Amino acid sequence: MGRIKTIGVMTSGGDAPGMNAAIRAVTRAGIYNGFKIKGIYRGWDGLITGEIQEFTTENVSGIINMGGTILKTARSKEFMTPEGRQKAYDNMRAAEIDAIVIIGGNGSLTGARIFAEEHDVCCIGLPGTIDNDLYGTDSTIGYDTTTNTIMECVDRIRDTAQSHERIFFVEVMGRDAGFLAQSAAIATGAEAAIIPEDSTDVDQLARFMERGIRKSKKSCIVIVSESPKCGALYYADRVKKEFPQFDVRVSILGHLQRGGRPTAHDRILAARCGVGAIEAIMQGQRNVMIGVRYNEVVYVPFNEAIRQDKPFDRKLIKVLDELSI
Repeated sequence: MGRIKTIGVMTSGGDAPGMNAAIRAVTRAGIYNGFKIKGIYRGWDGLITGEIQEFTTENVSGIINMGGTILKTARSKEFMTPEGRQKAYDNMRAAEIDAIVIIGGNGSLTGARIFAEEHDVCCIGLPGTIDNDLYGTDSTIGYDTTTNTIMECVDRIRDTAQSHERIFFVEVMGRDAGFLAQSAAIATGAEAAIIPEDSTDVDQLARFMERGIRKSKKSCIVIVSESPKCGALYYADRVKKEFPQFDVRVSILGHLQRGGRPTAHDRILAARCGVGAIEAIMQGQRNVMIGVRYNEVVYVPFNEAIRQDKPFDRKLIKVLDELSI
């Protein structure tokens, strides 16, 4: 492949607050440095169907404060097949796109890695996911906003919990990672967080009930990471059966966690990563995710970024334990 002249930008997978700020940064930094920018709508599906539009600075004017993504997003089953990826590559070449910036999470960057390997394409990833589960970056775009959204919801639930002396199990997103639940629990003064990273042989619910329920504390908030097997409903049912003296309720926050205006932190992170993506392309980098680690922009190979073992700071578990007495 010759010199890169045109860069495509897309958002893929679940939406995250700050994606629009990232689109804006990629578009404006790209144009500033002499590239032509083309927006690809609906993620990898849009590349397969040819939903591509040339972007100017006007296309991204006034979007930095908006949640969601102006490019729309989708999870593409067709792109998971070699035939689908071939269609995407053919449309990429037809649109004269030389490199693609993908704003998304684990699945989106996994697809980018496969696509890059199969068709020798320059792909650059931006960590756009509320789960904060991408390796090599301290935070992902959308994580801070979502933590704040959960905090605001739990603050309101706390009012009812205290008024009625209830135990509330609040289920939050995060897939297989407990970053959202643990951070939100500390921020809201919750009595416990039940997360995958703390799932040892010790029964987390039993430990919480032994430690957290006292005569002087009849209302409690427990933040639970979503799980098909052991979500908030599972733990609430157990308390009802094993401790029938307590009044128990469940609140599953669901998709309201994804929306909303991005925080300053997420807007700045998105801006730095977007500019970093253009700089990476100019330096000849290929198939890396742009992250920020220790306040420095870093390039993380896709194989590292999509690892399933992003380190969880277990000191946070100790912080919550000590503060929830």
